[in-house]
Amino acid sequence: MQQTEETELFVECPVASVQKVVRGKWSMVILSFLRHKTLRFGALSRKMPMVTQANLTKELRMLESYGLIHREVYPQVPPKVEYSLTEMGHKFMPVLDALETFASTYESENEKVVNP
Repeated sequence: MQQTEETELFVECPVASVQKVVRGKWSMVILSFLRHKTLRFGALSRKMPMVTQANLTKELRMLESYGLIHREVYPQVPPKVEYSLTEMGHKFMPVLDALETFASTYESENEKVVNP
């Protein structure tokens, strides 16, 4: 198969267009936390202590650029910034639910394989 044919097949794949949206290492985790309530940066950071502030900032900016989360900056000192799901972010929640269901099934079935 030629390179152009492979590229065309990839571009035609509907999953390819959303793969870039959720490609971040922590994207799904962030969306999962924000599904329940609006959170400030510090609260998200405390929920994810293994993520550096720089990486969390990068992930939040990426999710915002793709329209899944909203960043609200309040004009006060010290600055107050809150993150919440957008309408598109809420539309992604059934996908996240399906992934969580699959993850539970996958873990339980792999447990049987690893520890028969």
